[in-house]
Amino acid sequence: MKNLSLFLIALAAMLSLNSCQLVGDIFKAGMGFGIFIVIAVIGVIIFIISKASGRSR
Repeated sequence: MKNLSLFLIALAAMLSLNSCQLVGDIFKAGMGFGIFIVIAVIGVIIFIISKASGRSR
């Protein structure tokens, strides 16, 4: 019985560490995607401003 409880504790610790790593990887991917979106939006804003200022001349 003692070996089984030690095995279950080790298994629970291993699963919780893997889930933390998974959450960390998801946040890293989300951060990369967020940076890409911000750069794309800034690019679109610069494009719109350049087109708007080009027509007024």
